Amino acid sequence: MRMKRSSLFAASALLQNVTASVGAEEIASLFEEASLDRQKFWAKQAECIEWFHPWQETLRWKAPYAEWFVEGKLNASYNCLDRHMKSETRYKTALIWEGERGENRSFTYEELFLEVNKFSNVLKNLGVKKGDRIAIYLPMIPEAVVAMLSSARIGAVHTVIFGGFSAEALKDRIVDAEAKILITADGAYRKGKVIPLKSTTDQALLDAPSIESVIVIENVSNKPLMKEGRDYWYADLMKEAKEYAAPEIMDAEDMLFILYTSGTTGKPKGIVHTTGGYLVGATMTTKLVFGSDPKDIYWCTADVGWITGHSYVVYGPLSNGMTQLIYEGAADFPERNRFWKLIEKHKVTILYTAPTAIRTFMKWGEEWPSSCDLSSLRLLGSVGEPINPEAWLWYYNHIGQAKCPIADTWWQTETGSIMVAPIASYTPLKPGSATFPLPGIEMAIIDDSGKEASSGYLVIKSPWPSMLRGIYNDPLRYKETYWKKWDGEYYFTGDGATKDDEGYFWLMGRVDDVINVSGHRLGTMEIESALVDYPLVAEAAVIAIAHPIKGQAVVAFVTLKDKALKEPFLEDALKEHVVVKIGSIARPEKIIFTADLPKTRSGKIMRRLLRDIAEGRVVGDVTTLADPQVMREIQLQYKEEND
Repeated sequence: MRMKRSSLFAASALLQNVTASVGAEEIASLFEEASLDRQKFWAKQAECIEWFHPWQETLRWKAPYAEWFVEGKLNASYNCLDRHMKSETRYKTALIWEGERGENRSFTYEELFLEVNKFSNVLKNLGVKKGDRIAIYLPMIPEAVVAMLSSARIGAVHTVIFGGFSAEALKDRIVDAEAKILITADGAYRKGKVIPLKSTTDQALLDAPSIESVIVIENVSNKPLMKEGRDYWYADLMKEAKEYAAPEIMDAEDMLFILYTSGTTGKPKGIVHTTGGYLVGATMTTKLVFGSDPKDIYWCTADVGWITGHSYVVYGPLSNGMTQLIYEGAADFPERNRFWKLIEKHKVTILYTAPTAIRTFMKWGEEWPSSCDLSSLRLLGSVGEPINPEAWLWYYNHIGQAKCPIADTWWQTETGSIMVAPIASYTPLKPGSATFPLPGIEMAIIDDSGKEASSGYLVIKSPWPSMLRGIYNDPLRYKETYWKKWDGEYYFTGDGATKDDEGYFWLMGRVDDVINVSGHRLGTMEIESALVDYPLVAEAAVIAIAHPIKGQAVVAFVTLKDKALKEPFLEDALKEHVVVKIGSIARPEKIIFTADLPKTRSGKIMRRLLRDIAEGRVVGDVTTLADPQVMREIQLQYKEEND
């Protein structure tokens, strides 16, 4: 027995208040053009950005390596800034920043252009040349955007390292990228506390000899130690910098950035993205999925340390000339309505956030969003992992006030831009489904033999412009990770998926999160969704443990909604609820009730840490967690319930 899908929502009912920049007829023609001639389609889409010199060949493909827009010349920073200087957009607000303590700063496109040009000259004065790697280790402040665009402007390669990473994680990424410059801040604010980024940086640089200079932005005024001859204050360098730096002419296939993502070996993978194809993908999908109305105030809650922050905080929105909000701080500081107060204050029209955040908001209760005016919202987005139907409906009803469609998006660090998503005013929605691949994207679900199936592995059948170009300094790992499973015929996403009778894609999460119970493969996402469907449950994380008879058994870690009580009957009730939703094969062996789940600051649940606890192993690195103390509490709870 499979979990029932939520019923189809009619597009006309959901999308009545949506302003789309692309009409329904035009969208239909995009799908038709892409199906007739995919390369011609992408050549036309590449006109969404400005080129210094046109390309000679749209695609050169020798599996598994792609070259897009061969011999085309451009600059990503130019496309995000300079081209807007030719129109009224130069006077439009580009960034609205709010700090956790309520500080505010804003930049017009002209002001951001000036800041980026000056910092580009700062980098050049420190000896940075085209192709050099620059490490960026910053909180969500405007200077993070400035650093990325300045790097792109002078032809350097940026690697943004999430500000929540430990000194060890920071060091590993700097060493792998052989970065020449590190840009950091004296500290960051998190739930009223100061996170000392500069001291973490100093610890990391004890064993990172490639770094020649460190640029420090004063953010918290905590007077860190500064190493003479290596460390420089951002403000001091900017005072002396010239106000214009000509954008470097970049080849379409020149590297734009390296972004590290976790790997199964424990060593992070440096995903390489190049300039032309990536920028086409980010620019085109931003406009298509979010519909860039000139009056929009757009807010993507992602950190720039992740791919979502690259594509949908920096390059996609700025290339399209959008106004966006960025926020440094926690969603529950000083109270649990901070996000909703920000939307009310800044009249946000588009909110793009993660399912884990949405489920946390569910746990806190609808009284928090209901205390604020969210009527400015016209479109909601979801990103990061599959969103279960219950969370989708809560998001739709309590945040979107039953009038905003939800763009449930599927994509990866490796894909560079959105691959599967509904298009506002065009795609009928089903709660929990990312719907269909976007025009020009060829995807399929296949079985172990490589044949197309209704349930199995999610693959991409043909190259796309924003695809990764490899793993930095590790071509063998690139081939084995993404292309080996079907001898280079398909790109393997690592995710499982199903397709319903109407062709809708339902993402089931990573296939390495599949549990094999008595020969039956069960997706952790499906079981988690069944548990969260129970009225008292806020969040759930499901893992597998060894079982002497079944091979593997299901263990669920569950958090309850605020004010919900753990009654004696609740564990049995939840097990039966899973049986009703999925079938007896999915009945959890154990349910552990916890106050919280181990999550990164971006909201991702770290299931591997829960497996460490359940299997009695030493718990792995917890430095990336939003609250490392959570693991100690879960360990004690698990031990208590199993003694």
